[in-house]
Amino acid sequence: MAVTKQQVLDTLKRIGLPDGSDLVSNDMVRALSIESGIVRFVIEAPNPETARKMERIREAAENLVASLPGVDSVSAVLTAHESAPAAKKPAPSLKIGGHPKPQQGSMKPSGVKSIIAIGSGKGGVGKSTVSSNLAVALAQKGRRVGLLDADIYGPSQPRMMGINKRPASPDGKTIIPLKAHGVTLMSIGFMLEEDKAVVWRGPMLMGALQQMLSQVEWGELDVLLVDMPPGTGDVQLTLCQKAEISGAIVVSTPQDVALLDARKALDMFKTLNTPVLGLIENMSTYVCPSCGHEAHLFGHGGVADEAKKMDVPLLGALPIDLDTRLAGDAGTPVAAKDGPMADAYARIAEGLIRGGLA
Repeated sequence: MAVTKQQVLDTLKRIGLPDGSDLVSNDMVRALSIESGIVRFVIEAPNPETARKMERIREAAENLVASLPGVDSVSAVLTAHESAPAAKKPAPSLKIGGHPKPQQGSMKPSGVKSIIAIGSGKGGVGKSTVSSNLAVALAQKGRRVGLLDADIYGPSQPRMMGINKRPASPDGKTIIPLKAHGVTLMSIGFMLEEDKAVVWRGPMLMGALQQMLSQVEWGELDVLLVDMPPGTGDVQLTLCQKAEISGAIVVSTPQDVALLDARKALDMFKTLNTPVLGLIENMSTYVCPSCGHEAHLFGHGGVADEAKKMDVPLLGALPIDLDTRLAGDAGTPVAAKDGPMADAYARIAEGLIRGGLA
């Protein structure tokens, strides 16, 4: 019987750390993969000094996983974050928003290889859910992934990624991003109370976006996913013109009303000379958990037909799924677990990796 990721994680929870926690609860297990009985994972220490003291823990983790039925071999690699500068000022001194500063050249962070925008023509199609799960799926494949929540008026990623604390700032200007599920994160939601409305005009919006791209210490990333706001407004225009975006993914549900707006998003990216990497059809089907009957509540195949017309790939068709909703609300994206939905997001991630975009 094949071993599962959850069995491996449950086993790694038995590896105790000096502070009484374990590898999994400390979010130190990265890039866990299982293929034909071969288990690979990375143990990521918070800094190089800690990593140097963890060789015995790495060996214990490797040996313990190797004892599981169905495991033929194990490879555990020990790595570490670069030490972040210590905070010299309290985080509340950091202010987000305000008019953007004059800037020459690109807004693309220097250590980021590629930026992928994830957009939609309208709200409510699951764009943020797709963004968080795709980020986790890419991290599970060993990629260094960042996720920027650029939906300033409706930030969802703090809840979906299960982290909601204010980022540190060593000098009131530089922003140290947060990390969860192997993903480096930044969102305006980290700077505000969860139920606090953002009542800003366009210039303040652009100022916040500029800060979250240029003042955040993103580090070295293979890919930065940008969870865009719905529609075709200021944020989309600025990102496509100033941030050297490698390409865009458009998320839509199959029904005609959603597709009308998705076409507008596609046209916007075309107008701004941003390559469309593909479309994702979300809420494609509903499978009854009791009888297994498959129903197409929002229609079916509309996004696939649109992809053919536009001559762009259909990256995936994702069903309406209760586990996905529960996982997002609980702060652990379904892509971090085992199951059909995690496999579906893994396939989309593999497609982006094969295309050299992540």
